[in-house]
Formats: sequence, C-alpha cells, structure tokens
Amino acid sequence: MNKKKTSKNVASLAAKTLKNQNASNTAKKLAGSVLSQTKSTNQTGVKLESLASTVMTSKKYSNETKTLAGSVLSQSNKKR
Repeated sequence: MNKKKTSKNVASLAAKTLKNQNASNTAKKLAGSVLSQTKSTNQTGVKLESLASTVMTSKKYSNETKTLAGSVLSQSNKKR
C-alpha cells in the first residue's frame, strides 16, 4: 500500500485543471485522480497508471499535465 498524498501545490493545479474549459480530457482524468488522493490513501488504478505513463513519455503534453501524471504515478501500487 502506498501512503503518499498529493501536495497542496499539485492539488491546486488539479483543481484549476478541472475548472479549465480548454484542458484536455487526459489532463482532467489525471486531475480527478490527483484530487481523489489528496486526503486519503486511495491508490492509482491500473488504467490511470498506464495513461500517466504514456503522458510522461510523450512530447505532446504540457508540463502541467506531466506534473499531474507524475503525482498519479507516485501514488500507484508499487507491487504492480
């Protein structure tokens, strides 16, 4: 079990992303996951781990989206 929680800065970025009408669906999915892990021990699911991994290795995503992806990955199940 991973006990990491989302930092205030990343949680703020996630909230802004969800409110941004121009944010991509990918960014919003990651932002939702980040916020769900803010004050809980929720862990990232397999599908979001895969999405976050794709974002991290792609050149088409912004630094903000990659920050969200990094947070999602850092809170994944280390045994997978």
